Amino acid sequence: MHDYFDHVHLADHQRINHFRNYYELTRKDLLIKNLKRMKKNLERENKLLEASMYNFFPPTYALPAEYGLFVEEFKKNPGVWIMKPVGKAQGKGIFLFTKLSQISEWKKDHRWKTESQQVENYIVQKYIDNPYLVGGKKFDLRIYVLVLSYAPLKAYLYRSGFARFTNARFTMKKEDIINNFVHLTNFSIQKHAPTYDSKNGTKWPLLNLKLHMITKHGEKAVHDLFHQIQELITRSLLSVQNVIIQDKHCFELYGYDILIDELLKPWLLEVNASPSLAADTPSDYTLKYGMLEDLLTVVDMERHLTTHSSLKQVGGFDLLVEQGKVDSKGRPSQPLLGCFNDRVEQLRKLRKVVATLGKPLQLLHYKGFLDRFEGGIYIYSAYCTTTFWTTDHVCETPIY
Repeated sequence: MHDYFDHVHLADHQRINHFRNYYELTRKDLLIKNLKRMKKNLERENKLLEASMYNFFPPTYALPAEYGLFVEEFKKNPGVWIMKPVGKAQGKGIFLFTKLSQISEWKKDHRWKTESQQVENYIVQKYIDNPYLVGGKKFDLRIYVLVLSYAPLKAYLYRSGFARFTNARFTMKKEDIINNFVHLTNFSIQKHAPTYDSKNGTKWPLLNLKLHMITKHGEKAVHDLFHQIQELITRSLLSVQNVIIQDKHCFELYGYDILIDELLKPWLLEVNASPSLAADTPSDYTLKYGMLEDLLTVVDMERHLTTHSSLKQVGGFDLLVEQGKVDSKGRPSQPLLGCFNDRVEQLRKLRKVVATLGKPLQLLHYKGFLDRFEGGIYIYSAYCTTTFWTTDHVCETPIY
């Protein structure tokens, strides 16, 4: 990313889908570091109530740098802990453990040596052993957040998402601690389970999950939960606002992974910089295709929406936060996350509004986008071409 920014000049009509140091939010160890720093700064400023709201991540330590601190905490609070490599995705390298002897690599020499790195960087977290279950199975939420700017902060939340389920029923039995089909919800892992159903997949629309929870717990409890999720996302963005390098050419789509426990408390697991756009079911394809179409409408490279820069909704994206704007209505009683996605009807209305200004709004369509442009760095041009950058070549491909 630094090489691209240092050697390429972007024209006004071009956008790139990553901020320069996006990893401050998406690398697991840096995310936790920024959340902890934000909490300490608030405590230092005597904003204790707001500091107490940064309680949505479990006790976490970076290894090998904080191995000593982790050992002290482990002795005081034993049980099941989870190890995650800081720079990997799709559940690779993750494992659970109950004894220090199971992570002996760091026990040999936990002193950090920058000149001779001996082991891969990991984070270790207290495992959340009381997840909310549906049908006896564990799940987490994948939620999409689009950030247009960090200074000032402006972000949109996509109201559709999905829950990712495990194939096996959840258990904390000792013999099942190493069973990834019980504890890890990543689709890349669950699709290899012997009981995996390729026709139905392991995902459930967020709307269906929300309705299911309302029937069990009532509207107030579930609306409070989804408000907490939205506030969790906002606070995580605020924690990196002062470290992310702002650039008017940049935007970013994040994939948030959130776990709900049996007390209806949300926990932030991680933030993905390049959330998977692969679709394993027709409903999954419809969600991601529509989300990408709405994303390009929000980014508005053709500048059709400049006179409506503070739109509360564009397609399936709802405005989550916009610094510098005062909303006299306050927080809505019902969170829009997980609500019915009326994106098509909303875009029809938006097209009519824009048309009255003499600027016909043309929605972008891109056949095959999900299959051909999975993970990478793109420069989007207002002339409907996409420049796809890899380490060995650069090519321009039209969006059909």
